[in-house]
Amino acid sequence: MTDKKEKVYLPSSIKEIPTKYGKMMIGNFKLEELNANGKNGWVSMVISERREPSEKGATHYAYVNDFEPKEGTKNAPKQESSSDDDSSDLPF
Repeated sequence: MTDKKEKVYLPSSIKEIPTKYGKMMIGNFKLEELNANGKNGWVSMVISERREPSEKGATHYAYVNDFEPKEGTKNAPKQESSSDDDSSDLPF
C-alpha cells in the first residue's frame, strides 16, 4: 500500500479570460513559493479548475506535481530490434 502524500498548494491567482482569439489563462504566483518547491531549477505543477470562481475571480488553482516514475521506467529507451535488412518492415 502506498502512502498518499498531502498536496502542496501554490499561492496563486489563475484566471481564464475570453479574448477575441479564444480563451487565455493568466497566472500569478509567489516567487518565494516557486523557489521553495523547485527541483533542478524547475517547478512541476498541476493546474486544476475550481468548482466556483473565487471572490477575486480566480477560476483555477495550482499545486505541486509530486509524481515520480518508478526507477525501472525512468527515461528508459525503447529497445528496437536490428537486422541487416531494415526494409522488410516498410509499408512501401
